Amino acid sequence: MSVRRDEPAPDVETPAAGPYDEMLTPDDKVRPHYAALDARLSTLTADELAERQRTQERFFLLQGITFTVYGAESSTERIIPTDILPRIIPATEWARVEAGLTQRLQALNMFLADIYSEQQILMDGVVPRELVLKAPSFRREMQNLYVPHKAYANVCGSDLIRQPNGEFAVLEDNLRVPSGVSYMLANREASKRVFPGTFRGAGVRSIDRYPDLLLATLKSMAADWRPNPQVVVLTPGVYNSAYYEHAYLARLMGVPLVEGRDLVVHDNMVYMRTTTGLRRIDVIYRRVDDDFIDPLTFRRDSALGAAGLFNAYRAGNVVICNAPGTGVADDKAVYAYVPDIIRYYLGEDAILPNIETYLCREPAQLSHVLANLDKLVVKAVGASGGYGMLVGPHSTKAQQAEFADALRADPSNYIAQPTIQLSTAPCLIDHQVDPRHVDLRPFILSGDKIVVTPGALTRVALKKGSLVVNSSQGGGSKDTWVLADGKGDKA
Repeated sequence: MSVRRDEPAPDVETPAAGPYDEMLTPDDKVRPHYAALDARLSTLTADELAERQRTQERFFLLQGITFTVYGAESSTERIIPTDILPRIIPATEWARVEAGLTQRLQALNMFLADIYSEQQILMDGVVPRELVLKAPSFRREMQNLYVPHKAYANVCGSDLIRQPNGEFAVLEDNLRVPSGVSYMLANREASKRVFPGTFRGAGVRSIDRYPDLLLATLKSMAADWRPNPQVVVLTPGVYNSAYYEHAYLARLMGVPLVEGRDLVVHDNMVYMRTTTGLRRIDVIYRRVDDDFIDPLTFRRDSALGAAGLFNAYRAGNVVICNAPGTGVADDKAVYAYVPDIIRYYLGEDAILPNIETYLCREPAQLSHVLANLDKLVVKAVGASGGYGMLVGPHSTKAQQAEFADALRADPSNYIAQPTIQLSTAPCLIDHQVDPRHVDLRPFILSGDKIVVTPGALTRVALKKGSLVVNSSQGGGSKDTWVLADGKGDKA
């Protein structure tokens, strides 16, 4: 089956260079690391590929791999769209990604430890004081609290894009309750079934140890006072959009999945209710936002957390991962300062660059954004999942006018970036192999050490010409093959 190159949608302004093609060079030659997959595709008919796609979808259906679209007219619970063709990354490129992500998370943890203690970086004027202290995600309750290993963000999912020149850059960081790792693991299981021979021969690095590494990371956060800490996963419940992932990770780690109503706090100790009585908890991998952790400390109307939980955390009797207040480090306005943060704490230039970012809180930059709404991507600093965002080239005049009013009313709540032509990767669309825009979400663990999983969630904008990859906005996902040393690299 032949692979077609992408053609930009009529309403999309594409740079002359065009987006980077993950599989094909500008002269339509297959890149070395895609050669084996290309050879296999050439032996399959459209019907055979379609049958493999149906096989993968049945696997996801039987596994119950779903997500929720809030506000959808039809049923909100859906099987996540998946593509059977893997995205492939050679070893040399991944080595740079791994080094850049390790550097970035190390600096962001140092930043969090600083702003919740001495605030030296703020006093030195590297990051504006009011930008941090007035951020909605800054938690004064975290001031001067002990965090083991100073690892505030234990699980990070940074979103990377490949620029038209082929270099990876960081689009945003996710340090609060990043999701998607279950889809990475499920895509890998499905990929092994769909292309078993190609997978075995490609030298793909394994991601199977992720649950064990996650559990080891969580346990390391309490290892100083308990030899075998009890870990639990705290979920908001079955109606949360990522509930499948919460249950999936708890099962793979072999730890209890609990809701706030399952927890009891007594004498600043946290226990969970079991059929044999109360059992002490040492580490909580929380998949609940800060506001809902403890109604006595944060939102009083929350029924998702446990009363007194934060007091137990403050007393040092339980560890919450990720630590409350980590969201200030992935605030979309703070993002613009991450290269400076890396340079301040590590004395190094950022290995992975940022995307050019306009801070609407600055009057001159706000004027530029208002004059170019049809060309820029505008984001609310605290939003996620593709919500609260304007993609200029894809927007209507009415949408631009609405955002202009919002920007003038609350400029500090918005940033803007150029419309980046995400790279494209081959996907099976309507029985044809056709390119679609993709991004990359690797997962980084931080406890007593930092570990980058040798794989990632590749998110796909399944609609032709679309740049929105979020599953909540109609996107899908595919497996990511990181090749072992030397596999697929150019000579």
